[in-house]
Amino acid sequence: MQSKYENIRLNYKIWLETKDELGILGDGKWQLLKAISETGSLKLAMEKLNLSYRKTWNNLQQIEERLGFPILDTQRGGADGGKTCLTAEGEKIVKAFDHFHLKFDTFVQQAFQEFKNELEK
Repeated sequence: MQSKYENIRLNYKIWLETKDELGILGDGKWQLLKAISETGSLKLAMEKLNLSYRKTWNNLQQIEERLGFPILDTQRGGADGGKTCLTAEGEKIVKAFDHFHLKFDTFVQQAFQEFKNELEK
């Protein structure tokens, strides 16, 4: 027998913000930073995520501005092309957000399952 609550799904977003409630890092920007880390290239990361340059570059500058320190190490192109990678602090933020997300997701999914179980009573 199907549950009348079968179609209920959970959706949520996680983001970090300043004390003035200005967004710093959320799921989209986290995925971008991870892609930069994996590819070593802003261009390849944007292609992978299907992002436009102008908005992406503005978002990256905004992250650094709101954090108050650089998270990107960029080298302009030349004969070998340019390179963009994360600074040590940028890598640290991505890794910490990975761990936080995993713990948070696990907790939220468990709580959601308990919610659905309660509905079935």
